[in-house]
Amino acid sequence: MYKWILPSLSEILAENQSSVAECSPAKAERQWRVSLAATEHLLLNTLADPSTDTTQGLVLAAPAPLFSQPKLIQSLQTVTFTAKPFNPLALMPFQMPDAIPGLGYANASVNEEIAPHESVLPLLPADPLGTEQFCLVFTDKFRLVLVLATHKNGKKTFSFSFEPEVVQQAWRSLGARVMLANPEFFARLDALIEQYSPVAPDYRMMIEFSQFLLQELTEAEGTGDKGDKENNPCPTPNAQSSNPDVELLQAFAHEVRTPLTTIRTMTRLLLKRRDLDPGVINRLKIIDHECTEQIDRMELLFKAAELETTASAKPSKTQLTPMSLDQVLQQSIPRWEQAAHRRNLTLNVILPQQLPTVVSNPAMLDQVLTGLMENFTRSLPAGSHIQVQVIPAGDQLKLQLSPQFGCKDSNKAATPARPPIRKALGQLLMFQPETGTISLNIAATKHLFQAIGGKLIVRQRPHYGEVLTIFLPLEVSKQKPTVKS
Repeated sequence: MYKWILPSLSEILAENQSSVAECSPAKAERQWRVSLAATEHLLLNTLADPSTDTTQGLVLAAPAPLFSQPKLIQSLQTVTFTAKPFNPLALMPFQMPDAIPGLGYANASVNEEIAPHESVLPLLPADPLGTEQFCLVFTDKFRLVLVLATHKNGKKTFSFSFEPEVVQQAWRSLGARVMLANPEFFARLDALIEQYSPVAPDYRMMIEFSQFLLQELTEAEGTGDKGDKENNPCPTPNAQSSNPDVELLQAFAHEVRTPLTTIRTMTRLLLKRRDLDPGVINRLKIIDHECTEQIDRMELLFKAAELETTASAKPSKTQLTPMSLDQVLQQSIPRWEQAAHRRNLTLNVILPQQLPTVVSNPAMLDQVLTGLMENFTRSLPAGSHIQVQVIPAGDQLKLQLSPQFGCKDSNKAATPARPPIRKALGQLLMFQPETGTISLNIAATKHLFQAIGGKLIVRQRPHYGEVLTIFLPLEVSKQKPTVKS
């Protein structure tokens, strides 16, 4: 009944902004993704180091959790709204409560512990919010609302606002929906939001947010023809790619990632239960791992598709910064070992005593390396051995992946390694019939490494098979000139 009474979040932003142009789905979705990345960047720079006892903000999102950085997961409380909630009762014979720390449970009769920073709340099927993706952020430093809306004509619009009053109106509309379902839960949630005073954000944060957007979005205008700009005026990013392979990949990655994120969230809620059978826990951990692995793959597909839609022939680089490779490898190597073990492979990692500082994108480097290792292990037969070696190479750091097949026997002649069979699937993907694996092709993977400041070289060597070599630039002294290739 209330769909004619309560406005959607996109309607609220439209009323408070001079104009919100309708775009093609690809353009609006790119605005949404880049703005989320900018928001994550802003949160990472403004939040203090996470503490187990201190929560530094609240995020209301739909239709799935939006941030995966460990620091944000530990520092922020998250409430996810979805019109198609995952039903844990279909898998587990007990009731699943919704809870937020400091608020208690949405179902007051339930007194059981679940994930401390996550809660999932349903939307009615007829609610217009079911066609919107949104993110409301509340911290001591700023408030922000972002909305991606889908319209009946197939067009989409993206809009955002830092204006405290606009964010407050968005919360009133969303909170009214919570109040209709559970007034007590709404009161506790509203009190929590009031803890983050609606002050205007510091102008320096606005500049930082805008600079991030400009860096990611400015290459776009000029690739679309004049007629398209007149008929579809949308101040975005890159013009929509005319390649249907890229558009299909973007849509596919989005449609897969959203339900997987919801399943992973609910799985982690279940894992917080204290009365589960060990066998059930193990299965839930497998589900969590597989969801995370596939979500990371989808994010890489998204990024690869974005690189293909850039106006410049040379892929643009993301924000690069000096970073500790040692920290990234400490997180990545255990995942590499798990990937190798699942496929009956062995892995040996050789590192120097001290790893120098490299210049790259910390979040993306971990994802790209893990995705490369995942694809590498899928291309090798069982019983193979993988050697990963990291060594300095002039003003770069070289990371090399090389395989060895089967057992070593000095009495037998070495058998030439047979490269895996790969078939092209459009512009970005390849298919390995032997394993059924679909992954990014070599060209798209090279573009990803270029975007994070690195370089990937692939060579086929007799008796060794495919050898992958990654070069990452070292941090140089400010006094030394930077040589550009």
